[in-house]
Amino acid sequence: MGRLSLLLVVFTAAAAVVGLAGASFRDECDIPWEPQNARFTDDGNGLSLSLVSNYSGCMLRTKKQFIFGSVSTLIQLVPGNSAGTVTTYYTSSVGDNHDEIDFEFLGNETGQPYTIHTNIYANGVGDKEMQFKPWFNPTDGYHNYTVSWTACMIVWYIDGTPIRVFRNYEKSNGVVFPMKRPMYGYSSIWAAEDWATQGGRVKADWSKAPFVANYRGLNINVCECSTTSGGGNSCAAKCASTYNSKSSVCQLSDSELARMRKVQDEYRIYNYCVDPKRYNGSVPVECSLPQ
Repeated sequence: MGRLSLLLVVFTAAAAVVGLAGASFRDECDIPWEPQNARFTDDGNGLSLSLVSNYSGCMLRTKKQFIFGSVSTLIQLVPGNSAGTVTTYYTSSVGDNHDEIDFEFLGNETGQPYTIHTNIYANGVGDKEMQFKPWFNPTDGYHNYTVSWTACMIVWYIDGTPIRVFRNYEKSNGVVFPMKRPMYGYSSIWAAEDWATQGGRVKADWSKAPFVANYRGLNINVCECSTTSGGGNSCAAKCASTYNSKSSVCQLSDSELARMRKVQDEYRIYNYCVDPKRYNGSVPVECSLPQ
């Protein structure tokens, strides 16, 4: 990754476009939970987060809040027996009725695949899970994970391949969509023995601790929009205008759609839209609409 580059174009005191290529974790983030379990590389562009016990993990958070844009990083997940552990990369607002866009990586026994868990919360409403098994070994090197959030759709990418799209059908169909709450970017590792691995049947082997996830190269291209600088409807509208100025942010290319469908056909292991027991035979509104 290259040295930190910064482009800042100010709209108002409340909204600005921020592009950080190869940004420094040390400069751009804080460690609000268990900072003793985080280690930065000498240049600050690499990071490790450690889980040392069932009550002591680690969490990183960006200093900037934003509405719309993309955040990405390279992650090498915990190798070996990672059962009972969860490594995350996500965005979230703070406060009541929060918004959140999730990548969660659920550990497994040695030789068994991770579960890549995705979800979205809007106005406090979640329960939109899709899960995948990886088509690569996420522990033997670094892989790129990206969350792209615009006013018209959210896309989850792995190594440049979209794996899921959630479109904005709020005005047309009443499906809640995150639009006006500023979010932070987060990374964390923590213990979830009660549910993470095979529904909680397999627990963490604490003799293997610490469990370590490695991160490298933070890339942020967002519209900064903090609550302290007047974030809200006005700021969200300016950011929406910026990130909807190109049609590409509202539509995947034919190639991207084809690659996403291949991943979903071959590697998706759970889709909330086709869980008949969960909805008594019905499906959520968005499940019958184009994705």
